[in-house]
Amino acid sequence: MPCHNEEAAIAKVVADLQVAVPGMDVYVYDNCSTDRTVERALAAGAIVCSEPHKGKGNVVRRAFADIDADIYLLIDGDDTYEAAAAPALIELLVSENLDQVVGVRRGSAYRSGHERGNRLLNRIVAGIFGDSMGDMLSGYRVFSRRFVKSFPAVSREFEIETELTVHSLALRIPSSTVDVGFSDRAEGSESKLRTYRDGWKILNVILTLTRHERPIFFFGLVSALITLVSIALATPVLAQYLATGQVPRIPTLIVASFLMMMACLLLLAAVIIDGTRKARHEASRLSYMRYPAVRGTYVRDPAYYADAAAAPMAVPAPRVG
Repeated sequence: MPCHNEEAAIAKVVADLQVAVPGMDVYVYDNCSTDRTVERALAAGAIVCSEPHKGKGNVVRRAFADIDADIYLLIDGDDTYEAAAAPALIELLVSENLDQVVGVRRGSAYRSGHERGNRLLNRIVAGIFGDSMGDMLSGYRVFSRRFVKSFPAVSREFEIETELTVHSLALRIPSSTVDVGFSDRAEGSESKLRTYRDGWKILNVILTLTRHERPIFFFGLVSALITLVSIALATPVLAQYLATGQVPRIPTLIVASFLMMMACLLLLAAVIIDGTRKARHEASRLSYMRYPAVRGTYVRDPAYYADAAAAPMAVPAPRVG
């Protein structure tokens, strides 16, 4: 749980998780809190760690590196997500042998404008990458060890959810979704999300990831636009040359030629970056495959399955964090 000034809700979230998944190790990562978040989390029985670099992305990056578990559950500490849904997310992860399950928010707790913004960003990601996992900005997720240990977290703040979503889509990591309740924040707590500032940052991350993960699409689109401008500038010059045999508009011709060269260079860059992308994906895939599937490490425990007979056979009991 990444937390910054969540003293009003943190104890309840920790207690609810411990009830929902008995035996779970609950880690609270304090992120520069100035209230009693740490004290409340310790009193509730959580393992409290600290991340001095402010930002949710920095916390997730640190937690993924620090914690060793078979199954990881990520949830906000503001008590807006339904902690009781945790067993359903874990069950689906294990029974379907997945690497990520996203809790898709259902409820009327969205702040003004957030629902429309969330819907728009989901459509952009779905249009570029083919899917958005139903709710790409959800902070309620369950992961396998091999997802966590092969995820190169780069984002610093709230863009981390976008990075998680695009990473799973780009590498075709087995994922699914579960509807979860989404309610208002606890009384006395304040949202850290800034609608326009964070919305712009998320959009910027989407564009950056598009450049890295879909270079042919990204640079091809820019190249096509530059080519159209170049043709628009060159057409009257060419028409005049064919009619009179003269080229009086030399500067326009130079600009049109320069733009066409830029378009060709962008296409060449796209091909080179796409080759680098494939090499990165191969390296990520090899790193991913070094860890066993969650089904191979999970104990056969009917408590996590609707059908006990469908529970996988394995030896060691899992550590859920």
